[in-house]
Amino acid sequence: MKLPEIQDLIKFVAKAGVSEVEIEQKDFKITIKTENQKKRAEEHMMMMPQMPMYQHQQMPAPAPQLPAAAPAPVAAAPAPAEDSKLITIKSPMIGTFYRKSSPDKPNFVEVGSTIKAGDVICIVEAMKLFNEIEAEISGKVVKVLVDDMNPIEYDQPLFLIEPA
Repeated sequence: MKLPEIQDLIKFVAKAGVSEVEIEQKDFKITIKTENQKKRAEEHMMMMPQMPMYQHQQMPAPAPQLPAAAPAPVAAAPAPAEDSKLITIKSPMIGTFYRKSSPDKPNFVEVGSTIKAGDVICIVEAMKLFNEIEAEISGKVVKVLVDDMNPIEYDQPLFLIEPA
């Protein structure tokens, strides 16, 4: 394996978010480990129990932080003001947002879909665990606020629902 191929492989591993890759050929073996993924996973584990407590104790503090961290909540703010009947479904954790269970499957919900409490509406991957997020209310999906396969934060708005 030549140096440019190794450099390309390192870049690919960093973009893919994999923590370790091992390749073995006839007379060549390479192992690439990314420490950033391990650090991020540790930070997420440390942040998850602390963030809910912080946000529940001080309501004004998260407002300045959320627009800087994720533009989606800023865009979501005007919609409930226009129609106060809409309910926002928020992320229960930090992770990666998926609209479908696998690339070849349809999305769990679309704009206009009718959902019932308990229906799976998306998946959030956190530390290589895929967590099905279920609707807590019944209604109609008015807007999907996050694009598929994007990183999301705790308490970030994901969907706007018109209650049934």
